[in-house]
Amino acid sequence: MIAEKSDTGLYYVIEEEGTGTQPASTSTVTVAYKGYYTNGTVFEESSPQGIKINLQNVIPGWTEGITYFKEGGSGKLLIPAHLGYGNSDYKGIPGGSVIVFDINLISVN
Repeated sequence: MIAEKSDTGLYYVIEEEGTGTQPASTSTVTVAYKGYYTNGTVFEESSPQGIKINLQNVIPGWTEGITYFKEGGSGKLLIPAHLGYGNSDYKGIPGGSVIVFDINLISVN
């Protein structure tokens, strides 16, 4: 697995490119995901049907990272703290954490 690094410091891996629409940072999307720490401990997971979210209402790593996928695409986002929850604890996620998300972009709504 080779991760690409963006100018902001976000790392992402496109495992399945997908063939549908590519979202913008302002899009509403349906995405299934699993969020975990670099040690593999899962802190949050959606159902396989995913959740509908607006990319303006999520952490910066998602707002940027989801735009690298197309509908039907999947992969990983490796999000440094400055694009995640920062240096403060958030809902059990320790401040300064690098977090990883397995992403499955189901649709761009």
